[in-house]
Amino acid sequence: MSTDSTPDRAAAPAVERRKDERVVARIEVRFQEASEAARAFRAYSLNLSVGGLCLKTRKQYEVGAALQLLLTVEDQEYSLSGAVAWERDGAIGVRFENVDPTDRKRLSDLVVRFKRR
Repeated sequence: MSTDSTPDRAAAPAVERRKDERVVARIEVRFQEASEAARAFRAYSLNLSVGGLCLKTRKQYEVGAALQLLLTVEDQEYSLSGAVAWERDGAIGVRFENVDPTDRKRLSDLVVRFKRR
């Protein structure tokens, strides 16, 4: 009989740090790294919130890398700045930065529309 009392870390739930609700949303995202303005990349979102999104991508990114994003959804364009918050398993989390109130409201409305689907 084992007396090992080390907790099973794999079974421990992850701590949720997001303050905005995320919804499943497959959106084509075109973006440029600020340091590589001549190169544009495309990726598809896995989920979206008012505060950011998760992108499936083949390119690796460093946490903190600045990105300029262009999302086109239902004939509406969203031009957003963001930073890579995390990277793992072929996906990155992008945290939106300096979102003006009009775009924040548009993003909120977009999240509601995706939630209804």
